[in-house]
Amino acid sequence: MPDDLERRVITVIAATQHIPADTITIDSTFEELKIDSLDGINILFAVENEFDISIPDESAQTIRTVRQMADGIRKLIDARGGEAGVPVGV
Repeated sequence: MPDDLERRVITVIAATQHIPADTITIDSTFEELKIDSLDGINILFAVENEFDISIPDESAQTIRTVRQMADGIRKLIDARGGEAGVPVGV
């Protein structure tokens, strides 16, 4: 069962792609979800806004699954020492 961060990632992908969230699992690949490179860019912007993070371009280019995206977001949030979507210092 996905945790809160994973559910938020799935929700962002579903909203951006206009597909039902219940059709996306943590193990879904972008290929399975028919997400192309342009869609991927739109998802990245939406995820960055949702979690108040900045995903480095070199990392973004290697993301191919929902799990990879969630794990990468978790690492960025942990590295900054804050909660997802809560700016550090608040």
